Formats: sequence, C-alpha cells, structure tokens
Amino acid sequence: MTPQTLLKRRATGAVLTTGIVALTAATAYVHLTLGGLLFLLNGLGYVGLIVLIVVAVVAPHPLIARFDWFPRLALIVYTATTIAGYLVIGPYFALGWITKGIEVALISLVMLDVMRTYGSPRAMIRWAVASIVDPRHSAHAPRRGGESPTEPAVAAVAADASEPA
Repeated sequence: MTPQTLLKRRATGAVLTTGIVALTAATAYVHLTLGGLLFLLNGLGYVGLIVLIVVAVVAPHPLIARFDWFPRLALIVYTATTIAGYLVIGPYFALGWITKGIEVALISLVMLDVMRTYGSPRAMIRWAVASIVDPRHSAHAPRRGGESPTEPAVAAVAADASEPA
C-alpha cells in the first residue's frame, strides 16, 4: 500500500481527527490549569477550535462542508501564534516547552490532514477562496479522504496535488 493510498482511507481520517482533537484538548487543558487571564483565554480558544473541528467532521450540512477548511486554517494560525507568543513573552519552564512540543505535533497533524483532504496547502487556499467567492461552491465539496463528488473539483485537486507546494 502506497502512502497516498493510506492517506485517502477513511480510517486514516478518523485517526488524524482523533489525534488532532486529543492534542488540542491536551494543550487546552494545560492552558486552562495554569491560571491567569491570558492562559484562560488561550485555553478557551483551543476548546472553541475543538468544537469547530468536530462539527466540521460530523455535520453533513452543505454550508459546513463549504467552509470545512476554516477550522484547519484557524487551528494552524492559532497554534502558531501561541508558540510565537510563548517564545516572545515566556515564562520559560519545562511544562511550557512540553506544551510547545504538543503544539508543533498538532500543527503537523493538521497539515497532514490538509494534505489528505485537499492534496496540498495551495489547493486548500484555492478551495477557501472559491468557497467565499462562489456561493455554489459547496456542491463541489471535497469529501473526507480526498474524494470529490463532482468532476470539476476532482480535476482542480488533482492538478494542485501535482504542483509543488
């Protein structure tokens, strides 16, 4: 079995989503238990992102399918901002570095999910722009595992997957 075939399997998507939710919950827990307003807000942000990820996976509504790229992008940006904030502000202690390791692993899993679902980060960006610009775009939503229900979306994702990122 090739790596590309393995990534397209439904079970792989379930494992990736479970890993993303578990790592997000772990970093949310750490931030919620540290005390202080900044940590509390950061932890609540992660909890909100968990809700968005789970809704994007389990809710079959066309509007949700149209914007299913948003939780992934939001989680990547939020986590990267948290890491940058820690590196700039601190305080530097062992649990902080462990949490940053969890967050780097989280970004890696989300990027793997982006590759699995869209074929490339560039394809996800094109999908996001098209979902905002074209209200009929939900009809071409990529399904979990990278399969697409209509030919135009298949051709676009296939073309993007062959381009270097």
